[in-house]
Amino acid sequence: MENFCDGRVAIVTGAGSGLGAAHARVFASQGGSVVVNDINQEAADQVVAEIKAAGGKAVANTSDITNYDDSLNAVRQAIDSFGGLHAVINNAGICRDRMFASMTVDEWDAVIAVHLKGHFCISSHAVHYWRGQSKAGEEVSGRIINTTSGAGLNGSIGQSNYVAAKGGIASLTLNQAAELSRYGITANAIAPSARTGMTTQVPEFAERMAAPDDGFDYYAPENISSIVVWLASAASAHVSGRIFECEGGKLNICDGWRRGEWVDHGDRIPPAQCGDLVARLLETEVPAQKVYGT
Repeated sequence: MENFCDGRVAIVTGAGSGLGAAHARVFASQGGSVVVNDINQEAADQVVAEIKAAGGKAVANTSDITNYDDSLNAVRQAIDSFGGLHAVINNAGICRDRMFASMTVDEWDAVIAVHLKGHFCISSHAVHYWRGQSKAGEEVSGRIINTTSGAGLNGSIGQSNYVAAKGGIASLTLNQAAELSRYGITANAIAPSARTGMTTQVPEFAERMAAPDDGFDYYAPENISSIVVWLASAASAHVSGRIFECEGGKLNICDGWRRGEWVDHGDRIPPAQCGDLVARLLETEVPAQKVYGT
C-alpha cells in the first residue's frame, strides 16, 4: 500500500485504545503525522510509543474534547509539532446504557457531551484554522471524519442517549459538508462495526466479535481504519457529506432521510381527516429499518 498520507497531519480523538488507536497507527503507517488524543495519558503515550517504534511520527495529547478552550490545545499541538493540520478524526465516545424510562440526566448529559459536543469542539478550532488559510489565499485540504453508528441511524433499545448523540452527529456531518466546502474542507462520517472496548462489554457482541484463531479477523478495528485514513487523505477531496457503514472488508453508503410522497387535501386539513391521509401515506411509505433490539 502506497504512503498516500505523506506530509499530512491528523488529530485522532479517543486514540488511546480501540478504533482510535487503530486509526492513529494506520494513518502513521501511511506516512502521516498523528496527534494521539486521549484523556488517559498513559494510554496515549503507549500508542505514540508503538507508532514511533514502527518508524512513524506521533505526539500524545490529553485535551478534554468536551472543553472548548482546552480542545484548542490539540490543534495548536498539531501545528506546533508538525507544521499544520489536515484532518480531524472524531472517534472518542462513551456509553451509559439504560432504558429511557430509567435514564438519569447525568447519564444523558455525559454521553451527549462526549459524543456530540466532543465532535464540535476540536472540529470548530480546526475549521477556524482552515478558514484562515483559505482567506489568506492558501490551498486548503481539510478533512473532518466523524463517527456515528447504526444505533444513531436506526435506533437501539436501551441507548436513547447514545442514539440521540449519534443521530445528531450524522446530521451534523451533512451540514458541515454543505457549509464548509467553500473553504476546501470535506466532512464525512463512518458507522463502524468492530471489536472495541465498548462492544466487548456486551456479552453477545464479545462472543460474536471474538478474534478467530486463524484467517481473516473480520471485526479487527484496523479494518475500519482503511476508509478513515483514505477519507483523511488528499485523494478523497471529491467525497463529502457521506456516511459510510463499514465492517470487515465491506462498505456501503447509508441512505438518509428522504421526503416521501405528498398527499394534498387542497385546503387546511380538519383534524378528523388526518387519519385518512395518514392511512394513505402508510400504504406507500418505505418503512425505516428496524430499531436494534426489536
